[in-house]
Amino acid sequence: MSAPLTAVTYCHCSKCRKWHGHAGAYAAVDREGFRLTEERGLKWHAVSPTVRRGFCGECGSSVLFDEAPAPKMSVCAGSLDTPTGIREKAHIYLGSKADYYEVTDALIKYDTFPGK
Repeated sequence: MSAPLTAVTYCHCSKCRKWHGHAGAYAAVDREGFRLTEERGLKWHAVSPTVRRGFCGECGSSVLFDEAPAPKMSVCAGSLDTPTGIREKAHIYLGSKADYYEVTDALIKYDTFPGK
């Protein structure tokens, strides 16, 4: 990637939990300047007319979350090679997190999405 990644946000909504098998961990990158160096195996699942999720059709890994026309695209942090150099910043949609775990760290916490 030629553009820098944001810090990681953990999403606890039911859709991300079901897609990842637990909370989703996302870093974002400016759409402008974002280029994939390899697209072999990349498949897309349309969630809505403006939202799609990218995954590897060969291994099944969650890779991208794309909500057009947002200025940023989300990259599943677990799909990145380490060291990434990025850190974590927040939890979103804690109001709909699963009941089998607690979030007790000192990161910023939102019950929904900031600004909603």
